[in-house]
Amino acid sequence: MALAFGLGALLFTGVFATVTWNLASDYMLRQRETSATLQAELNVRLVDASLRSGSEGLDDLLTGLSTDSESTVLLRRPEGWITSGRQVVPEQLPAALRALARQGTPARQRLMVDRVPVLAVTHPVASAGTAYVELFPLSQLDRTFRFLSTVLAAGVALSALLGVALGAWASRRALRPLTELTVAASRVAGGDLRARLPEQGDPDLAPLAATFNRTAEALENRVRRDARFAGDVSHELRSPLTTMANAAEVLVRRRAEIPGVAGRALDLLLGETGRFQRMVVDLLEISSERDDGPSESVDLVDLVDHVVGVRPAARPVVERADPVPMVQGDRRRLDRVVANLLDNAERYGGGPVRVAVLRHGDRARVEVDDAGPGVAEQYREVVFERFARGAEAGRRGGDGGSGLGLALVAQHVRYHGGAVWVEERPGGGARFVVEIPEAPR
Repeated sequence: MALAFGLGALLFTGVFATVTWNLASDYMLRQRETSATLQAELNVRLVDASLRSGSEGLDDLLTGLSTDSESTVLLRRPEGWITSGRQVVPEQLPAALRALARQGTPARQRLMVDRVPVLAVTHPVASAGTAYVELFPLSQLDRTFRFLSTVLAAGVALSALLGVALGAWASRRALRPLTELTVAASRVAGGDLRARLPEQGDPDLAPLAATFNRTAEALENRVRRDARFAGDVSHELRSPLTTMANAAEVLVRRRAEIPGVAGRALDLLLGETGRFQRMVVDLLEISSERDDGPSESVDLVDLVDHVVGVRPAARPVVERADPVPMVQGDRRRLDRVVANLLDNAERYGGGPVRVAVLRHGDRARVEVDDAGPGVAEQYREVVFERFARGAEAGRRGGDGGSGLGLALVAQHVRYHGGAVWVEERPGGGARFVVEIPEAPR
């Protein structure tokens, strides 16, 4: 729209400026030519009268006729050319013009003489063997033309810029509701279900805003109901699950007394019970509606060192930025983010080989590299969905994970206003990257 307004203004003012230029320049030039012709006729009469009286005072007359410093009078006599005013050699004039002057034919021609624009006017003289040529300067008219063309060109350029500015303003004003709709829809897609559109005064846009707000509110209520349902189910499962876990502990102590098929069945039961416990804990956390955890300044290097240090597996290489990145947030959530990424690398990626705490602009960055086969590009968003694991999540077959670990990572990172993604690690494997806005020091 801005381009259309600018081109429209350019076209309109360009045509207007062209017409104005043609009319104004043609009018001023014709006026100058007419006045120069009349002046030349009057001067020829005076010269002719002087010649009839015996040429007395002819030099003084010619000097008086060339009052302008850039004007020139050339009079051809049988004995040669007489020049008055600005000195011009007759041979500087076009041969055709000199021929017309000798023939006594009236003529006018614009030309450049010694870099000065002039109007050459020839007029017949009654005295035999005499030719009259007068050069009228056009410097003032030329300056006027240049000034007029500069003003018109500047006006066209300015109008085009104003057209672009007007188009940009009009388009922003017209598209502002759509921009707000895009921003609100992006926030909803990013997980912010409280995004709403402001009320619109435009009767054409008010139904759209109302419909969007109703849809977003219904979606938020649906998600909250689902979260409450998952939380209620998880709470109800905790009591029987605790009983099962306690009974399993008793059986573990008597494992040596249970041989054969019964013993193998007990091992399977114990493994599934542990997996069931982890899943219930993850469901409780992921369905929690608590949005305000304790906010504190967290040293990411210290947090990563702590998480890595308490793991029973071999410690991966830890890289540190200097100075240490600090973030403002919930330490428990951040601790869970790092722990889940390390668990994911241990369970599906052959173990973590590197953990880096870096800075990227104004954001703190945590990278976790594993030694696995990597994640195919088409699955790099799927792995952060709930219950996405095993072959359904990039064929990273696991050992009984709940499929909620990376979903919790994404949820906790969004809580801190950050982003998480997976990319290919140089040399092979997967690299999980977390970026969170760095806290001001």
